[in-house]
Amino acid sequence: MEGLVSFGWTFVFQLVNTLIIFFILKKYLYKPTRSFMDNRTKSIEDAMNEAVNKGKEAEAVLASYQEKLDNIKEERNEIIRDASKRAEQRGDEIVKKAQEEAQKIAEKANNDIQRERQKAMNEMKDQMAALVILAASKVIEKELNVDVHQKMIKEFIDEVGEATWQN
Repeated sequence: MEGLVSFGWTFVFQLVNTLIIFFILKKYLYKPTRSFMDNRTKSIEDAMNEAVNKGKEAEAVLASYQEKLDNIKEERNEIIRDASKRAEQRGDEIVKKAQEEAQKIAEKANNDIQRERQKAMNEMKDQMAALVILAASKVIEKELNVDVHQKMIKEFIDEVGEATWQN
């Protein structure tokens, strides 16, 4: 009985044909496929390593930007403080200048009041001198009688008025 496999020349040819096909497939199919798969595996590993490196770089850049942002916030706060301080100083300068101007105006007003008062006093003295001269001329024109003299003084006081003498 012959079995499934018979050891004859047919078996040897089949074995040789199988070996030839194996070596041909190994040389032309297995090695290029294996090389392609190794290259593909290496490129995937390189891409993954690059992605990990890029992630680390991104984290470093993010940390750098966060630090810069914090520095910018601090600079902003410092600029705001400086601007507030300058504005307050400027406000103080303006108030001080306004107070000085007000003081100058008050001094000028007081000086003007003193001048006007002196002018009024001088005018009053001039008026009094004119009245005295007028009264003296009237006295000289009339007799020097005591009754007449008293009457003239009374008329003079009425003419000049008590308000002039009180000021």
